[in-house]
Amino acid sequence: MNPQEIRQHLEELASNLHWTWDHRARSVLDRIATASPGVHPTIAVEGLTDDQLAAFADDEVDAADLAEAVAALRSRVVSPPAPEVAYFSPEFGISETLPQYSGGLGILAGDHLKAASDLGLRLAGVGLFYRHGFFRQEIVDGAQGERFETHHAERLGAVDTGVVVEVPMPGRVVSARVWRFAVGTVALLALDCDLESNSDADRAITDRLYSGDRLHRLEQELVLGVGGARAVEALGWSPGVNHLNEGHAGFLLLELIDREISAGATTIAEALERIRPRVLFTTHTPVPAGIDRFDRDLIEPHVEHWAERWGVPVDEVLALGRDPDAGLAVFNMAALCLGGASRANGVSALHGEVSRELFAAVPGGSWISSITNGVHARTWVSPQLQDLFDEALGTRWDDGNPAAWARVAGLEADVVRDQRRDTQRDLIDLVAERCDTEIDPDALIIGFARRFATYKRADLLLRHPERLAAILGDDDRPVHLVFAGKAHPADVPGKALLAAIVAHGSTPEANGRFTFLPDYDMAVARAMYHGCDVWLNTPVRPHEASGTSGEKAALNGALNCSIRDGWWAEMSDGRNGFDIALHDPDVGFADLDDVERDLVESANALDRIAEMAAEFHADGVGAVSAAWVNRMLHAWGTLGPRVTAGRMVGDYERDLYRPMLDAR
Repeated sequence: MNPQEIRQHLEELASNLHWTWDHRARSVLDRIATASPGVHPTIAVEGLTDDQLAAFADDEVDAADLAEAVAALRSRVVSPPAPEVAYFSPEFGISETLPQYSGGLGILAGDHLKAASDLGLRLAGVGLFYRHGFFRQEIVDGAQGERFETHHAERLGAVDTGVVVEVPMPGRVVSARVWRFAVGTVALLALDCDLESNSDADRAITDRLYSGDRLHRLEQELVLGVGGARAVEALGWSPGVNHLNEGHAGFLLLELIDREISAGATTIAEALERIRPRVLFTTHTPVPAGIDRFDRDLIEPHVEHWAERWGVPVDEVLALGRDPDAGLAVFNMAALCLGGASRANGVSALHGEVSRELFAAVPGGSWISSITNGVHARTWVSPQLQDLFDEALGTRWDDGNPAAWARVAGLEADVVRDQRRDTQRDLIDLVAERCDTEIDPDALIIGFARRFATYKRADLLLRHPERLAAILGDDDRPVHLVFAGKAHPADVPGKALLAAIVAHGSTPEANGRFTFLPDYDMAVARAMYHGCDVWLNTPVRPHEASGTSGEKAALNGALNCSIRDGWWAEMSDGRNGFDIALHDPDVGFADLDDVERDLVESANALDRIAEMAAEFHADGVGAVSAAWVNRMLHAWGTLGPRVTAGRMVGDYERDLYRPMLDAR
């Protein structure tokens, strides 16, 4: 290939986000001269000089690998027919180089799109494009600081569809450009209000994720729901299923109701009956505080437009989101979505039970089912382990094929030990670079990485500092704890938790083995999943709807040490990880500030860590014990078929999408 052909091939490879889960394609893009960690490859390709392109073309290995990667992309990615399913979400975590996510909801959405592409589903994503994304984290004087960067969709692989939609707001209309990202065979639409035709205030509607301002949030959700539905229609798509990933896109229902009234429905109730068969709602919160609610004074001006169009009192529109406790004084987005959907689900078996109780007073709440979340294997499993699994298990392990995972029992212990040593290097190097801390590669490495919210109890181990100090000071059974995560900028208690973790790491009692790794993103998460031996999870049960970080760690060979909440409640078998005993297994929603419970569960967690250290080092420091390897193999065999996004999206297709589509 000549230099111009090299550029064209690199542009083709970089412009489809399939490279985020094809490690051979990612390796090619990482080798170009302008590549840099955290920088989208389209920007790197754009910066290549003619001399650099010529050098790449002259390297026979690089040129051949590029040709192979492009051929593989073309064979896997074909233009599908119009989508049958439109998947609406306020955030999508595809890659750290496309920072359009804040945490678990977005990461799940990204994994959903990737698995849909792998499975050949006719599905499209619909979201927003945030010019400043979510914040980058800095630790300043022991506390979290935030900074925002500016991103341009056209430099991140997006294509301008040429579609601009209009969204009614009080006294004005807001315009949104529709970008299109390619995620394998799946299209991801992203609406962007940063247009000259909008006022400065309206251009800022899609400036950043979750600012904490209620009006900003409301306007974003109107653009996502109403604008997203109009974008789908403008592209000529007529999906048989509109899947709402949480209630943030619930205003889609206003647009669908409006179309039915325009088509002849004489009442809102009749319009709802017509649209329900096409709406699926997935709830992700197990607590009332997690539900989006808007006070009447805030939302009423935003729904007056619809009341006028439909010729009904504004109270009739507000009744769509009637709060079970506050009535029409509060607009409840979960009530809106449940009332407008024919099917609804939680994201783990326990969460389904909790949701049916939580929404018992809301129409539709009593028939919430559940599909347990999964994770996209080839996004999260280390390249070295992927190659090992491909060779030993066959190529269908990544979609949860039970027969493939049954072969894991045949892996030799030394092979497992060698891959652990190999894959932990990324984490050890990252901690050394960012924290100036050396992790002993022979230590039992325990990871905790997630949003710093109070119910997740990142500081649980600190309740018994003397016992923690004894564990961290044991040179015969070394243990190293690594923490990472962000607190929402407006979450003062969450920031205090984070500061406590950072502070403890600098105490003599920490013994250099208690580390906070800053600026958590998908790249940091991958390094931790690849490098940790244990994944620690300490939520207040049943506040964890599902949680997926432990699933990603499990696929990489880490053992979970967790409260039995979320996905772990249904998948722990007593041998594939370690349960942290509950203070009161029968309690329901408890006070988050229950001191006695936290003291007991902290002691139970420390008991488990001591037990794990003894088992891990049972054959001496420097040799992962035979008992530990056997437990790893058992965990892979029992969890591998159940925790992948291939299994999850397959469940959605079989149990929800296909029945809804077939019923049309």
